[in-house]
Amino acid sequence: MADELTPYLEHSPLVDWQTPAVRELARRLSTDTDTETAAACFAFVRDEIRHSNDIETAAMPLAASAVLAARTGLCFAKSHLLAALLRANGIPAGFGYVRLASQGAVSGFCLHGFNTIRLHEFGWVRADARGNNARVNTVFAPPGESLAYLPRREGEYFLAENYPRPLPLVVDAYARARDLESLRAALPDDRRARFGPM
Repeated sequence: MADELTPYLEHSPLVDWQTPAVRELARRLSTDTDTETAAACFAFVRDEIRHSNDIETAAMPLAASAVLAARTGLCFAKSHLLAALLRANGIPAGFGYVRLASQGAVSGFCLHGFNTIRLHEFGWVRADARGNNARVNTVFAPPGESLAYLPRREGEYFLAENYPRPLPLVVDAYARARDLESLRAALPDDRRARFGPM
């Protein structure tokens, strides 16, 4: 089991949990149990890191440390920071994605990113720290799950895998974008017919 979880604890350029600012915040959010620590990390990212669509910003950070410094990010960026805070506390964390209809996307669909978290008491759970607003209200209450968006229309689905690393197509979309507006117009989409439980 330990070897299977190793990829969900790794440091990487996007989940850069070994950077001093991320490590210090993770230390301050640490509590007595992994569930309580995960709840504190989740609440910080959900409430203290504003979703870029909810505020006027030109920032488009992607790496966890950059998201923390900017205090804003899209769902993908926020999931990188949450994973980094969790991993810095020794809690395995990965990435989940759901394909959703989107009027602004070129293909008519785009991905929304959230996290997967491995807790001693509950196993793997999904958590969505997108950030609450008038239309979204997520909480952290395992073993229950509270996701910002659920598949409801034809063509919408959860990607079946629990990814240890951000999807390359998400990273590529950021790399191609000139600015946040162009990124919003070209949000990544997974056109493969893959769906199912985590």
